[in-house]
Amino acid sequence: MSTDLEFDISPKQELSIREATKQVCVWEGSVRSSKTIASLIRFIIQVPLARQGRIVIMGRTRESIFRNVFEPLMDPELFGPFAKHVKYTAGAPTARILGRVVHVIGANDKQAEDKIRGMTVALCYVDEITVLPEGAFKMMLSRLTAPGAMLLGTTNPDSPGHWLKRDYLDRLDELPNWASWHFVLDDNIALSAEAIANLKANYTGLWYKRFILGEWVAAEGAIYDMWDPSPGAGYVIPWETLPEMRELVAVGVDYGTTNPTAALLLGISAEIDHLGRPTPRMFFIDEYRHDSKVTEQKLTDAALSRELVKWLNENHLPASTRSRLVPRYTILDPSAASLRVQMQQDGVTTTQADNDVLYGIRTMASLLAEHKLIVTDRCKGFITEASGYAWDPDATLKGEEKPIKVADHSLDAARYAVTTTENIWRQHIKLAA
Repeated sequence: MSTDLEFDISPKQELSIREATKQVCVWEGSVRSSKTIASLIRFIIQVPLARQGRIVIMGRTRESIFRNVFEPLMDPELFGPFAKHVKYTAGAPTARILGRVVHVIGANDKQAEDKIRGMTVALCYVDEITVLPEGAFKMMLSRLTAPGAMLLGTTNPDSPGHWLKRDYLDRLDELPNWASWHFVLDDNIALSAEAIANLKANYTGLWYKRFILGEWVAAEGAIYDMWDPSPGAGYVIPWETLPEMRELVAVGVDYGTTNPTAALLLGISAEIDHLGRPTPRMFFIDEYRHDSKVTEQKLTDAALSRELVKWLNENHLPASTRSRLVPRYTILDPSAASLRVQMQQDGVTTTQADNDVLYGIRTMASLLAEHKLIVTDRCKGFITEASGYAWDPDATLKGEEKPIKVADHSLDAARYAVTTTENIWRQHIKLAA
């Protein structure tokens, strides 16, 4: 089988592909900068050469691997006739590339390190290195024991104190078996000037520096620095103007006893453009909130469950839209074990939330920046909290990234809904990141 391939690539991509001969090769930089395509070309060139060990693709989840790795590889517009030699079903543990078995590992899985520990690896591709657990990545490095073994990976920038930057990228002169290439948005020759300008206009502050300029900068100040709740800014709309919903994906619930309990309802719109093409966005449609300090009434789990179930069964859509849609999932704070049991007794099955805080913040920031996540004026807790949500300066001084844990209950509920259902809404909504 011939693997000769022809690509229209930039000089930066060509240089990185040609120079990627070290054991570990990392393509890093801004979103949509063409780094992923360059890394994938190098990966498929290496597949037939990988011997005496397994071929592995690793990412945060198998769903994210499908989206970021296999969708491009199986796209004939990107990879031409090679695309038909890539076989993968989303969520499956293995794929086939050029007839070779490829193991697909979601590193967010608690058993990922155990799976990696027993492997001899000849070739590994790592998608979005910075969102992986450090232990899983370092375990994979230890398994590159086949002759000529290689690890190829991509990442967007993160904090300058991130373990990938601190332990590896800042020490390239001490690591002769490592190589790295930095990409910026303007390196992508496939993007029009208009598309580049639009992407640059979407982001501000920290997210502009990381996602557009490709800089490893420390988090400081407002987390959602693009957020503007004022009329006309496009982030908040009157509930009455809500467009038709395709589906109600989930309700995210953040549980509090002395702190507020908040629930946010997330939907995907059925919007179309003037040519009849789908242009879906996500909307936080409605909010439940109980704050015992405001009401001067602390609810038991039984009473809180009754209130939540009653709220869940209400109609949350304006009369002008379909009125009988119901949320697919109720996603509950991982720490809310007692409320989970009570809601089960009250007839509501809940799903435990994905509580990867930094990944969730990054995803929410991308959605907000690209105006693909809109909030109605019924979500008053979210609107208030988003304006004051900030990075913890004491944590930043230690090289860590943490939000200040004050007035974030509606934001946590929203993050649970978005992050936990990512494999659903990503089928309809694409992000630059």
